[in-house]
Amino acid sequence: MDTQNPSAPSHAHTRVAGKKHPNRHPHVGLVHDNARHTTRFTVIGNHLAQHPELSLLAIGLGTHIQSLPAGARIDIKTLAARFPEGATRIAAALRELEAHGYLRRVRERVPDGRIVTRTISCNQPGHRTTDQRPLRRAHPAPTKRAPRKPLPAVPQPAYPAPALLQQATDLLADLRRHDPRLLLSACDTAHLAPAVAAWLERDVTPAAVRDALTSDLPPEGPRRPAALLAHRLAAQLPPPPPFREPAPAPTARHPLQTCDGCDRAFRAPEPGRCRDCRTAASLRRKA
Repeated sequence: MDTQNPSAPSHAHTRVAGKKHPNRHPHVGLVHDNARHTTRFTVIGNHLAQHPELSLLAIGLGTHIQSLPAGARIDIKTLAARFPEGATRIAAALRELEAHGYLRRVRERVPDGRIVTRTISCNQPGHRTTDQRPLRRAHPAPTKRAPRKPLPAVPQPAYPAPALLQQATDLLADLRRHDPRLLLSACDTAHLAPAVAAWLERDVTPAAVRDALTSDLPPEGPRRPAALLAHRLAAQLPPPPPFREPAPAPTARHPLQTCDGCDRAFRAPEPGRCRDCRTAASLRRKA
């Protein structure tokens, strides 16, 4: 990855062959004032430095990675601590380099039994050097792609109302705005939406659900976001809210009426006589 040139001449400066004067046309295009490197240099192919599809950040990050010694850490957390662009932009640049063949990831079992992910930098995509052959023999490319493992089962809401499921679907679709690595397919979203609805019907706010799904993600990013979210929705499901006695219905307050017998004001649903007048009339009838 770090290609040295031990046969370089010892003089410090050299002119480009065929050019008698580097500033022959000082006002036309780029002019190079080059010094030949004899130590601490890396050969970078123009296919990377002038790549027509890679972003400038991806080209710069690919150049930096190719200049690093073997064994250097190039995970997102380490690179974000080294450069000011931040984890999100660095993660996007790494995906660009991987998509164009400048990086590839292989999983290996180390002597203590753990399985680790190793990142390989390719200074010329499509070409494998001899020092990479042991990895290829140890991990041969499968002839047939293994079927995708189904997502884990997720909790279901007690009352799957359409409005509640739509709110859960919108929350999942919005996760990619908070972390681009949580971009979900329509199929994965439909599988996870009932679990989010189960959280919402337990009086958990949408902000609290979003925080539970996006916090403390692996530095290198989840390999399968939907599976990680399914596990969190099932393992961290909060209990139902405590039962609360329904509030008593408010006492009806009747309007003021004027008593037909004594003209005194009293409250009643309809006009008539007050309680005293009704009581006196009842006593007279009994007598």
